[in-house]
Amino acid sequence: MENLLYSKEHEWIKVEGNTALVGITDHAQKSLGEIVYVELPEIDDEFEAAEAFGVIESVKAASDSYMPVSGKIIEINEDLEDNPTLLNEDPYGTWIIKIELSDKGELDSLLDLSAYNELCEEDN
Repeated sequence: MENLLYSKEHEWIKVEGNTALVGITDHAQKSLGEIVYVELPEIDDEFEAAEAFGVIESVKAASDSYMPVSGKIIEINEDLEDNPTLLNEDPYGTWIIKIELSDKGELDSLLDLSAYNELCEEDN
């Protein structure tokens, strides 16, 4: 998706002013397989960039979810508690957390679509 930025840990981030939505990429959900549980953080929790904010469990494995940039949790996607497979069905339409950015300068360290696609090709 052209309007997103990506982390090397396969999270996407969509920036809207001083807030951003965070989810996992199609590559990540395909690698995990069928997702059966998503552990969400608490609202007002604060995390540094690259710090784990939750866990995604699939039929294959459990994987930490990492903050692409530093920020405070201002909203969680509660729909994932009842239906974690939303991440499999629509990974770019299903966000996990909404954050308030602590340092917009950290966005410069993320990948654009072209760089992210190169990363995924190297993984295969």
